[in-house]
Amino acid sequence: MKILVAGVGNVFLSDDGFGVAVAKHLADADLPEGVTVADFGIRGIHLAYELTSGAYDSVILVDAVSRHNPPGTLYVLKPLTSDCPASFVDAHDMTPEMVLALAGTLGGETGRVLLVGCEPADISPGMELSAPVAEAVDAAAELVLELIDQQIATTLAPASHEEEPAW
Repeated sequence: MKILVAGVGNVFLSDDGFGVAVAKHLADADLPEGVTVADFGIRGIHLAYELTSGAYDSVILVDAVSRHNPPGTLYVLKPLTSDCPASFVDAHDMTPEMVLALAGTLGGETGRVLLVGCEPADISPGMELSAPVAEAVDAAAELVLELIDQQIATTLAPASHEEEPAW
């Protein structure tokens, strides 16, 4: 089982650097064999090419995600690419959905993809996370570790006809 945990976001736009902060936090964690944590920052095109390598069975993206809830709220989402035009890529606006659309255009198989998101409070220029988002980093890292454990357990479990857990 190969799992990629990809922290994404712009560290120069305050809370947009959430994914990078979680990736740095997880860099010191005791991870199962086959799990890679990487800080992709704003390198969305690089991430799309990494996803097309076919090297991963599962991918967990970590990013700031606005769903209009209180800052620091965490989400587990399955990103959709259906609304993203794969024929046009703006390197300065590589959302997780755009990265996945580009990976699909390049012919890559991404495997199972989940997005751990955090509601931002502030994405204005600055290099510090807001207090509620900074406080969510530890919980997000724990959530990522739980998702990794679930993915590994699902892979090791005997085949059944049960559905995946709903997020």
